[in-house]
Amino acid sequence: MPTYKYKREDGTTFEIKQSINDDALEKCPDTGQKVKRVISGGGGVVYKGDGWYVTDYKDSDRKQKRAEAAKKANGESNGSTNGSSSKTATETSSTNNS
Repeated sequence: MPTYKYKREDGTTFEIKQSINDDALEKCPDTGQKVKRVISGGGGVVYKGDGWYVTDYKDSDRKQKRAEAAKKANGESNGSTNGSSSKTATETSSTNNS
């Protein structure tokens, strides 16, 4: 049930839980003063869980494209950073035996 805020004739306010189908109160249940329902900003949005990310609603193949790009970048950078050639183990062993 939602909580509604009411303002009494004297300016004080109170909150009360009511069904959406109930009519607005005309008198305060405690003091008997006339009341008016106050419009409030509401409760807002509550996020639960791990959170929201930039990629949540974008292309479904975006992750795959990024993974492929990362593999290419890692493959190219590994060969150039250590200064060695890109020979495989069998090529290296065969050149050492010759």
